[in-house]
Amino acid sequence: MRTPTAVGPADTVDRLIAEFGARLPRPAIEIAVARALRDLRGSPVPALPELVERLARQRLTDSAISPTTAVR
Repeated sequence: MRTPTAVGPADTVDRLIAEFGARLPRPAIEIAVARALRDLRGSPVPALPELVERLARQRLTDSAISPTTAVR
C-alpha cells in the first residue's frame, strides 16, 4: 500500500506553479500543497492526488483573490 507521501506532491506543485506562479511565490504553493496533503490524511490513498490538487488550488485561488489572506 502506498503512503500519502508517495502520491507525487512534486507533480502537483509543478502544475500549480504553472497556474499560479505569476501571482504567488513557489514557497506559498509548496505550503498549500503540503497543508492540503496533511488535512486530507485519512482519505483513500488512490484519491489523494486529485483531492490534494483541488484543495490546494482552491486555497491558492482564495489567497490570490484576497492577498491579505494567508494560504491555509
